[in-house]
Amino acid sequence: MIFRARRFEFVFPRPTLIMGIVNVTPDSFSDGGRFLDSTAAINRALELVHEGADVLDIGGESTRPYAAPVPEDEELRRVLPVIEGLAGRVSVPISIDTMKPGVARAAVAAGAALVNDVAANRTEPELWRVVAESGAGYVAMHMQGTPQTMQDAPHYGDVVDEVNRFFEDRLQALAGVGVRPEQVVLDVGLGFGKTPAHNLQLLAHLDSFKRWQRPLLLGASRKSFLPRVTGEVNAAAADRLAGSLACACWGVGRGLNLVRTHDVTATRQAVRLTEALRAQKDSA
Repeated sequence: MIFRARRFEFVFPRPTLIMGIVNVTPDSFSDGGRFLDSTAAINRALELVHEGADVLDIGGESTRPYAAPVPEDEELRRVLPVIEGLAGRVSVPISIDTMKPGVARAAVAAGAALVNDVAANRTEPELWRVVAESGAGYVAMHMQGTPQTMQDAPHYGDVVDEVNRFFEDRLQALAGVGVRPEQVVLDVGLGFGKTPAHNLQLLAHLDSFKRWQRPLLLGASRKSFLPRVTGEVNAAAADRLAGSLACACWGVGRGLNLVRTHDVTATRQAVRLTEALRAQKDSA
């Protein structure tokens, strides 16, 4: 299985890719405001690469539940200096985490190689055309509703089946505008229009999404469903590392290919140890 994102190519099976998060926002749920300054964001991204990040995911608009939308010009003001400051300085691909075609186009022109789209449930193809024309990688994430509505009583008949049908539909729609299969990564969208029970069902059945023969990305890092499962509902985002690592290691055992995380060092160590244990078991 091959994943291509402009000049980058990854051939699977291979060690799980670690995607490090840089939120250039004042209001992201975990570290909003810490890296709003472009210099601070660039330095944070360089730190993540030093820690072992294989991909950098730069976002200028929070997609936490009920977050207010950000105007396109403001999102561009936040992310473009960071992408421009990193392009040419890092050897790993840069991802732009955006729902806006205009931001995606400008980010790719500035040096981004991937578009991470939490709004892959869109009906209009403009952003997909940006991906097709540029050869950028594309993360198609499942979300029920929008960030402003997604946690208003999310419901499914069978969440695993519905996400699988969503991926089938997205792959067909993307192909229809010229996005090649090898450009696409799939993300089940933990916490995006899901209850804790839905998230657990998706995690338990991650291997069912391998049928699409595309890399799978998992983003459980510091999410609020983690302490809800363990009964620690008041745990701050920074205190959710253990649950985040548990999800990452579980995913690796079920065919996961990329992990999106705030905590690169710890995640890389946990994932590499999980892979080493699996390899030892397989060779026994």
